[in-house]
Amino acid sequence: MLKHRGFPGRLSGTDFQFTIRRANPKGATPLTRRERFRDRKPADRRADSAFMEALWAHFGDQPFERGNLDAGRLSWLFGREVIPAEDPFDPASYDALLVIDVNAARASFPDIIDGMD
Repeated sequence: MLKHRGFPGRLSGTDFQFTIRRANPKGATPLTRRERFRDRKPADRRADSAFMEALWAHFGDQPFERGNLDAGRLSWLFGREVIPAEDPFDPASYDALLVIDVNAARASFPDIIDGMD
C-alpha cells in the first residue's frame, strides 16, 4: 500500500480521518458511491471540502493511486468528483488508480478548484 507522504491525516481539530495507517490484512475496503443529501451536517460538509482541497493540492488533475487514502472519506466523493482512472477498475484494491473529474469538482467545490488553478 502506497503511503501518500505530505497528505493530511485528518481534518484538523476533528475525528474526520483522511488516511489510514496500515493496510487491512483482509484487503481494502471497497469504494462505493455514497449519496450526499442536502441536510448533511456542516461538519461533514467541511470534511468533504477539506478532503477535496487536499486531493486537488496533492494530485491536481493527474491520476493517483488510492494507497492509504481512507475509503469512507473517498466514498463521499467517488463516482462524482473522484472517478476511476483505469478500466477495469477494482474498487477493493489499494493499487486502484483514481482521478479528479475537474468539471464535477468545479461544480461541487468552486472555491477550491477555481481558487487553486
